[in-house]
Amino acid sequence: MKTIKDPVHGHVRVSDDLLPLLDAPHVQRLRYVRQLGFSHLVYPGANHSRFEHSVGTMYLAGTMARELGFDDAECRLAEAAGLLHDIGHGPFSHATEPLLNEFCGRGHDDIAHLLIEDLGPSLSKAGVDPDEIAAMVDGSHRYAGIIHGDLDVDRMDYLMRDAHYTGVPYGTVDPDRLIHSSAINEEYGLYLRENGIHSAESLLLARTLMRPSVYYHHVSRIAESMIVMASFAHATAMGEEAYHELVRMDDFAFIAALLSSPSKEAVSLTRGILGRRLYKRAVYVGQDQVNAEGYREGVSVIRSREIAGAIAAEAGIDEITVLVDIPAFPSEMRMGVRVENHYDLKSLEELSPLLTALNKARKGQWRLGIYTVPGQQEVVADAAGRVLSIKKPTKQDKLIL
Repeated sequence: MKTIKDPVHGHVRVSDDLLPLLDAPHVQRLRYVRQLGFSHLVYPGANHSRFEHSVGTMYLAGTMARELGFDDAECRLAEAAGLLHDIGHGPFSHATEPLLNEFCGRGHDDIAHLLIEDLGPSLSKAGVDPDEIAAMVDGSHRYAGIIHGDLDVDRMDYLMRDAHYTGVPYGTVDPDRLIHSSAINEEYGLYLRENGIHSAESLLLARTLMRPSVYYHHVSRIAESMIVMASFAHATAMGEEAYHELVRMDDFAFIAALLSSPSKEAVSLTRGILGRRLYKRAVYVGQDQVNAEGYREGVSVIRSREIAGAIAAEAGIDEITVLVDIPAFPSEMRMGVRVENHYDLKSLEELSPLLTALNKARKGQWRLGIYTVPGQQEVVADAAGRVLSIKKPTKQDKLIL
């Protein structure tokens, strides 16, 4: 038994069965992968790692499994899934997710190949089936709601942990109440007792408030766009296999690879991030100012470079000085977890009007960003307006009291 002192949950105990997994290289690599990508450029305290988040998720998963009355093997499965659920992340976490999706053909929760090829012996020692772990993480297991669901322990931990390290007051979650209000049956799987509704609403509110202030803060988005462009320039010079090599690295190896790249653009962009010499916003608009339907799914890295090239050509400037950031629309929060109400199970939408209001707020948080080097904002904004048919903002009359 090993005990880890965690700043969020206190003392976390790791059983002897799980120690081989804790010490496995794929898990130890997460010590050197920042949880929040480049949010430390906004919040200096946001230097926590995917490793400590994984330990926290393991702790909460085990706590929930025991609360649900699981046997020892099922509890061990839940804890192992919590510990391993993020081993598929690339360097700087979600910052390199576009590289995984577009050029490597997988998401960070597609970890079956890592479990079978690299962690087989460690999983065997722990007495855990790699197929079951993969199913828990990708959402296809009967108990996947613990790790991969609407009120999962992954979200509980990262909201609390990210709020703790950034210092923002929005990530308020009551994991104890949520866990103790959870139950399971054969027909519906995981569900929530009625006394957990307010805690569920608090988690949804935290997700909504943390999105613009932390997860989609414009400085983080600019740095992420720069690092994706640096990776794109590096792989263009090195060949597409470079993408597969980059996403297996930790943050330090990743930055070192880009700084030693044969691509001058990759080196320049990476040095700009390290020195906090970031691009600036030329355009930053919501759905009401663009043809939003065309961007519902976001745009790929390749497509974003095509748009950047068109804007640069229109403005008569170097293409590398324009970055295009068009994320997918925020997904609506739909609570698949049902809620016990007068001996019946209903959806949370039926019992909480707050969910509709939060989804409306999330829709209004979406932004299309065009970034450029300092001094070029105005010319780039004008060119982007013509290329993308961006509407001018409407000026509202001031209310005279």
